[in-house]
Order: sequence, then structure tokens, then C-alpha cells
Amino acid sequence: MVDDVFYMKLALQEAFKALDKDEIPIGAIVVCGSKVIAKAHNLTETLCDASAHAEMQAFTAASNYLGSKYLKDCTLYVTLEPCAMCAGAAYWTQIDRVVFGAYDKKHINVDKKTLYHPKTQLVGGVLEDECASVISDYFKNKR
Repeated sequence: MVDDVFYMKLALQEAFKALDKDEIPIGAIVVCGSKVIAKAHNLTETLCDASAHAEMQAFTAASNYLGSKYLKDCTLYVTLEPCAMCAGAAYWTQIDRVVFGAYDKKHINVDKKTLYHPKTQLVGGVLEDECASVISDYFKNKR
């Protein structure tokens, strides 16, 4: 759990980079062993691409780093529970673990566990309050 908190703080740093670009502040990193191999944040506005979520950017960077489409022995840390698209992408990467901060209360009725690879371990609520407040503050300021 101590490592999960440490790495989630790095994902939060990525979320603040997204915030600086006026993107929805979600950050993600991929860790393999104890090494950070990818850092990413939302780029949907910057790239004018609805699929440019933090997780998708992190998966691409990690796959390029490893030279493999599979992210076995890796963990994704992301500040918000992945959406169905990102969970599906995680399935195809066969990533070992997905650790997220805030729960996605907007899509609470989706059984996301069935979207992941059966061997993928899900851990939620790591630094939940910090992760949730970054996103909720962003939307409060937008309205």
C-alpha cells in the first residue's frame, strides 16, 4: 500500500499537468518492477481526440518502452477509475494491476470488472480524496 500511495502521487502530478493545459485533470503512470516506464495525462482537447485519455497515452508509452503490446508485470496508476474504453484497452494489454484513486460515480452501474482481463487485479480508492478533489474542483471552476 505504501508503494501504491507513492506512485499515485506521481499520477497526481500528471493530473496537474493536464490541469495546466485546461484538460480534465486525470493523470496516469505505468510501473514495471519498481521503475516508472510511462507518464501521461489527458490530452483529449490538445489532440482533438476523444480517445486521448491518460490511460491510453500511458499504455502507448509503456508499450513503446517495452517493445511489446503486452504489459505483463506492470501496474497502471490512474487518478480516476478507468472508463469502459480504457478498461477494455487494459484488457488487451494484459496488465497485471490497475490501481486508481477516485471512483467514477458517473458510471457506477457499469460492471467494469468484467471489462478487464481475468488476471488483472483492481485496487481502488488510493488517495481517493485528493484525486476526487482535483477533478471536482476543475468542473466547479468550469461551471
